[in-house]
Amino acid sequence: MKKLLILLAASAFLGSCDIERLPYGSMDSDKISQNPDAMLVGAYAQLKAWSDPMHRAGEYAGDNMMIRGSSTDAFYEFISYSRTPNNGRLSTFWNSSYKAIAQASNIIKLVPESKDATTDNQLGEAYFIRGMMYFYLVRAYGRPYYQSPETNLGVPIVNGTPDDVFGDLNLPDRATVKDTYAQVIADLKKAESLLTLGKTSIYGTKEAAQALLSRVYLYMSGTYESPNAEYARLSVEYADKVINSNRYTLLTRDQFMRYNTFKPEDNKETIFAIKRVASEFSGYDHYYGIGGMYSNIGGMGWGEMYASAKYIDLLNETGRNDWRPDNYKIVDARAAFIAPTYRKDAKTGAYTEVFRFIKQDPKSGELNYAQDTVIRSGGIIQAKEGSANYTLTAINASQGTYSINYIDGKTYNGVLDYFITLNRVYPQFYIIKCSKEGEESQLHSPLISRLGEVYLNRAEALAKLGRYAESLVDLNKIRTRSIVNGAYASMTAANAKTYIDKERQLELAYQAERSYDVFRNGDPLTRKYPGPQSQAEVVAPTDYRVVYYIPQDAINSYPGTLTQNPTK
Repeated sequence: MKKLLILLAASAFLGSCDIERLPYGSMDSDKISQNPDAMLVGAYAQLKAWSDPMHRAGEYAGDNMMIRGSSTDAFYEFISYSRTPNNGRLSTFWNSSYKAIAQASNIIKLVPESKDATTDNQLGEAYFIRGMMYFYLVRAYGRPYYQSPETNLGVPIVNGTPDDVFGDLNLPDRATVKDTYAQVIADLKKAESLLTLGKTSIYGTKEAAQALLSRVYLYMSGTYESPNAEYARLSVEYADKVINSNRYTLLTRDQFMRYNTFKPEDNKETIFAIKRVASEFSGYDHYYGIGGMYSNIGGMGWGEMYASAKYIDLLNETGRNDWRPDNYKIVDARAAFIAPTYRKDAKTGAYTEVFRFIKQDPKSGELNYAQDTVIRSGGIIQAKEGSANYTLTAINASQGTYSINYIDGKTYNGVLDYFITLNRVYPQFYIIKCSKEGEESQLHSPLISRLGEVYLNRAEALAKLGRYAESLVDLNKIRTRSIVNGAYASMTAANAKTYIDKERQLELAYQAERSYDVFRNGDPLTRKYPGPQSQAEVVAPTDYRVVYYIPQDAINSYPGTLTQNPTK
């Protein structure tokens, strides 16, 4: 009887440092065809290991966060853009992706279609997982779609365990970006046709496939300056399907500010998330998981990465968000996912009032925070730094925003606040969007798609079609949920890109979307804000470092040619 791998030989060929081709276990093909549940559970299980490096690769390469200093962890390459082919986290990303692809593909290969609704739905879930894996792979390892997709390389299309894993295998080299996207679309459309049971948001569903298709077509829709109308139209079409299904509802403003605390299956805005539970995510997992790098909660987490000054300025653009415990006021609801660590006096329990601003080093040109002690005398407010006292000038006294004429001759703007504890020299603006699910400290089920993103997908696609009035309606639906009376008055070709990109950055921060959003629209990435990253560097969308290297261990163990990405 023909045997198929559970921990598949194909996944070893596609990235294991162990090139041993023998299976770790096997399952009879007729057992899979009669009951694909076990294989499907295995495919979902791969997503748990996959989601961690997937998040880091997408988010750390963006401009929503900063790290306190350099790190020996492989993820630091994502932040520093010092790309190498020997990166353990990228290997995990690659290996887990192809294990999920192989497991899903073997279900597709062996399970007959049209047997019954339950079996067809399982097939649909397999197609969904496979299409999703190929999409996330091609956006990490393949160049943005608008850049010659017919010739740029995507990833190998290897759908399932070869019939003769012990023979003289010669698997195909990387497909083009165009062909990889075609595989993604074919899988997701097939999933859409088979998924009929309407399961919860921790499983692949028809709407989950449609939501991902709306994003895939958006990635193919070109730049604002040179849009592809057909792909923009298809992005709108699939966003329409999700929105018009009425299966999901945008959370209210108050609910949205607690989005991270809801279990995904209980969240009426979540379309698909990778379910984690406390029993499988405990102890040191809380330190090494996604949320553990962004915060320390209940003594769990390293708390070494913080919201960037660039992102905080964006949150404060329509009014100062005040995180002080005794004066808490959130203007932009998305600021609720930021939690500064205010220091109390050990003896009195009092906070220290400071004027916090960002200044430029006169020699290096680097930016860094200053937190100067505030001295009040009548109506005069001064900031004390060393032996110098600076009188502050009000910008908006009711919001606590002031300016300072500094010793270097420059004028800097800042806020009256309490002293935030430092890690090295950086105030700890903790990020809790990836923590506190079910109020468990660092528990987090990584989010893949939600209704808020689908509205933003449609808004961008409509703008690329020149349908600005309709785009504005969608954009303001998201914006006014977070900012009361914050609607944009009008949208034109001149401001559409600025408005839409701003809302995507604000809304989708810490969901592994930012760096891809920047580059797919032909924009450069800049990170001129405090932090050890190269503050003056501009990463162009054509830079070779926009994509990651194929893991070297995948190339070494691949039975065939596996072409590496360019090194410059």
